Amino acid sequence: MKTKSIFLMMLLSIGLFVMSCNPNNENDGNTIAPIVGKWGIVKVGTNINGVETLADPPQNVSGCDHDYINLKIDNTLTSGDYDSTVSPCALTTVSGTYSKGNSRLITVINGVTTTYDIVNLTINELKLKNGNAISVYIR
Repeated sequence: MKTKSIFLMMLLSIGLFVMSCNPNNENDGNTIAPIVGKWGIVKVGTNINGVETLADPPQNVSGCDHDYINLKIDNTLTSGDYDSTVSPCALTTVSGTYSKGNSRLITVINGVTTTYDIVNLTINELKLKNGNAISVYIR
């Protein structure tokens, strides 16, 4: 009986130890939500002295789908822009690459590198900040 009690206590101790270990490094800035996917821009704005002002993006043409970024699993991206200047809701796309780490998204499009701070990343929302400029995307 004493052997069973010791064995049970050892199992319980090991179980508690394993459960208390955090396999994620909380300082790496990564979130659980995946960034891969197609994100439509829904708000743009600024953050000046901690005051955030957001509005509908002027680049989204009325009656067209939202402009978007599509972040693919192979670290390539496609950026889509709808414009009705020449024909209704004409889509222009450009390709590039991206990387994510330390709460940052770095894109390279047409040789131009841009670094964004990831303010929020959930299953449905991606909020990016570049300087004082803010962009909010949804899936």
